[in-house]
Amino acid sequence: MKKAQRNIPVDALGIARAYWCSEEKWRAWILLLTVIAMNLGLVYITVRINAWQSIFYQVIQNYNETGFLIAVSEFGVLAICYTILRGYQLYIRMILHARWRRWMTEQYLDTWLHNQTYYRLQLMAGDTTDNPDQRLSEDIELFVTLTLRLSLELLQDIVTIFSFGFILWQLSGIISLSVGPYHIPIYGYLVWAAICYAIVGTYCTVKLGYPLVGLDFDQQRYEADFRFSLMRLRENAESIALYAGERSEKQNFGERYKRIFGNYLNIAEMRKRLMWLTTGYSQISVVFAILVASPRYFQGEIHLGHMFQIIDAYNRVQTSFSFAVDSFTRIAQWRAVVNRLNNFLLNMGLLQTSLPRNYQFTISRSSKPAYTAKSLTIYLPNGQGLIRHFNLTLKSSERLLIAGPSGCGKSTLLRALAGIWPYAAGELIVPAADKIMFVPQKAYLPLSLLRGVLLYPNFSENIKDSTIEAALSACKLPYLSHKLYTFENWGQVLSLGEQQRVAFAQVLLQKPKWLFLDEATSALDEPTERELYKLLREQLTQTSIVSVGHRNTLKEHHLTKLELDFDGNWDIRKI
Repeated sequence: MKKAQRNIPVDALGIARAYWCSEEKWRAWILLLTVIAMNLGLVYITVRINAWQSIFYQVIQNYNETGFLIAVSEFGVLAICYTILRGYQLYIRMILHARWRRWMTEQYLDTWLHNQTYYRLQLMAGDTTDNPDQRLSEDIELFVTLTLRLSLELLQDIVTIFSFGFILWQLSGIISLSVGPYHIPIYGYLVWAAICYAIVGTYCTVKLGYPLVGLDFDQQRYEADFRFSLMRLRENAESIALYAGERSEKQNFGERYKRIFGNYLNIAEMRKRLMWLTTGYSQISVVFAILVASPRYFQGEIHLGHMFQIIDAYNRVQTSFSFAVDSFTRIAQWRAVVNRLNNFLLNMGLLQTSLPRNYQFTISRSSKPAYTAKSLTIYLPNGQGLIRHFNLTLKSSERLLIAGPSGCGKSTLLRALAGIWPYAAGELIVPAADKIMFVPQKAYLPLSLLRGVLLYPNFSENIKDSTIEAALSACKLPYLSHKLYTFENWGQVLSLGEQQRVAFAQVLLQKPKWLFLDEATSALDEPTERELYKLLREQLTQTSIVSVGHRNTLKEHHLTKLELDFDGNWDIRKI
């Protein structure tokens, strides 16, 4: 998403414009114009039905049986055309909706995943991007749905106002308003009555319902937080069970749901008042149309068919003028979705612009077979220095152990060497042609076939099953060899020790030239640790290994040791 990364939209118009000016714009505009044309066709048919009402009720009033049968057949034709057109209009609108949502999802995913934005958002001070997964799924879906629905309904209402307003103006005639000795002629009084009625209703609705925007925003956030807490329990089920933390978890769920419940009651109260207003408004409008049309009928200026035509035209004009009244709940929901997407986009944009100014951390690639850090200073997110002026030149086949007390920055140094820690200054020079692999303490096992897990992130890598089975056996996991094509949530199925052995099998299969291990054997016994490191030395003879760990047993597998302390000092020496 190159363009989006440089110019991230920050309002509703900007969010929508990105798609309509994208590489898919021609197909999108064709679909949109087709939907609009069909909307105009639907309005045209309703105008014809309105004119039909005048004829239909007139032939009934005149007891004209032949005219009645002709009118019924005409209505049948109009109804069939309306039904067919409405079906195609809905279908094409849904196609447009699906394409727009797919494009937005792809672009937002690209931005979120670009340059580890998903990771850096969690580190950014003052970040208010809660539940980005909801932004990428539910909020994009709602934005597309509501934007299409509201914009097309607004367009149809505008066309309806002009179409039926013209009819209503013609049927209104002229009434005279007496003010003392003066008689003021009023043209199209039915149109003016509809406008005034809609203005009063719109003002009352907006005044009463505006707080719904904030309430809907909060409701979506509370719902997402509650879902996330439930997901966390499922992911950490074993740990919670061992702690016997059910009571605490239930209390946590209760507190989160309490916010949902309380906010929902506020929304219910607000919508109750809005329902009273909008329902009363729509019911009164039925009688209001009859009242404003009745003077001309009782004066004999219009017949019964005209009376029904006026009532139908007036209701359509008044309903169209009352767009804000009828759609206010959806507008409030749409505004809340836009606010959430804006917040998400602004925070991602802030990451791309603020960090390079504050931290001069450059990463370059070189053809030389060396992994080099020059004058590297690492900070915590609050700006506090962690490691100062660190220099390292790691050559091929070297083995380095990073040690020091807990909290001194060992894992953070590894993140900086991986290029994902943004709070750093200095230069990192990475070998361009060689494969680099970082293994965290808790290996990430994607939802996939076991074969895919072992080859992650290169799912399509062409490695024979026999080679994979040999790697599993070497890492003391022979019982998994027959499960290569089994789909499981392996992060839940396997113990932490098994997961770490799977990570070593990944290393043996992917054969990196530069390997960084962050306490990757912390859950293993010492004999197993010794055997796994022996495998690395024997099978990856040209690989440079950097390990973070606390155990003294790790010394025998490395040639040099980097010692860190709490004051940001460091020292490298031979073991």
